Amino acid sequence: MKKYKRTARVSLTVLAACGLVFLPASTPKVDVRAAEVIATVQGRVMTGTTAKLLYLDTEDGRMEIKIDGETNASNCKMLLPKKEINVALSHGSDGYLHAVTISEEKIDSSVSLDMSKVSTVIGTVNEKTTEELLYVNIEQGEMQIKMDKTTDLSGCSLLVVGGKYSIRCVRGSDAFMHALSVSDVGTAPAADAASTEAAAQTYTQTPVTNVSGETRTVSGTVRESTNESVLNLATSEGDFTFRVDDNTDTSKGMILTPENKLMVTYFRGSDNNLHASAITGVKDSSSATLDDVAAATVTGTVKKKSTENVLVLDTTAGEMEIKLDKLESLGGCKVLVEGKKVSVTCKRGSDAYMHALTITAVK
Repeated sequence: MKKYKRTARVSLTVLAACGLVFLPASTPKVDVRAAEVIATVQGRVMTGTTAKLLYLDTEDGRMEIKIDGETNASNCKMLLPKKEINVALSHGSDGYLHAVTISEEKIDSSVSLDMSKVSTVIGTVNEKTTEELLYVNIEQGEMQIKMDKTTDLSGCSLLVVGGKYSIRCVRGSDAFMHALSVSDVGTAPAADAASTEAAAQTYTQTPVTNVSGETRTVSGTVRESTNESVLNLATSEGDFTFRVDDNTDTSKGMILTPENKLMVTYFRGSDNNLHASAITGVKDSSSATLDDVAAATVTGTVKKKSTENVLVLDTTAGEMEIKLDKLESLGGCKVLVEGKKVSVTCKRGSDAYMHALTITAVK
């Protein structure tokens, strides 16, 4: 290390002697960008954008634009994929383009809000988020929270996918939760567990109505991102996201594990989401008879290999396969997803399989 420092000093001395280095007595810190605006571009925010580097899809191609402490983003704090924005640019001495200002067209909302019940949630914004609707991963699952013109972002440096934020929200007349404010975690009071859980429960239990009175049916395969309240289905028409409600008929399609084939009858709800009115799985017929003995009870977690015909459980005694052709009831939940813990009463059948009689969710 000492040899390197001596060499550097010698080199600078030689350069100075040759008149190639000019250093004032007090050298100011170099600003990596000039304040002068050289151009203003329009484009869409691309995946991969962070709080320090903006990837912008423009008519002229992909641009990489640095965001620094002097960037004015007061009129546009949500840099989320596919969002259309305007960026005033300057050249930086580091070779990058730098954002002088970032602006947007704001969206008005006429929805009335119930200010009597304010909830605070802390979660991470996921990749499904748009400029109008936040998809937030919280401990209880995924929440959808609308962004309004009046949403206060003063406590948030920049809103990006993967960022963790504290969000104060209330229920709107459109059945959505609406963000009153969004703050970086650490700049706003932390939400207590009871508040977060209450907000999540309120969201999932809000009743919706069929706006048009019509239903459609689509077939496809369950995607990995599916959970108990949200069914993500890959179809020939594209990917669909359905809400699974308390009144969804899952008697013929309750296994929502990845790659399972399902047929979903759905409608557009008053909350503008698609809701599953009925789910039907692929199920085989069975002629097996059950032994005339007392039922046994086993407890375990649902494995990915489960289908509408066979429930595969991970138990303390190992993996267990239980047929579902004799199932009489499912309690404590509407559907079964990978990792769900359940208690199953079952009997041995003439086909040598155990057959489920009842399934109950275990908390």
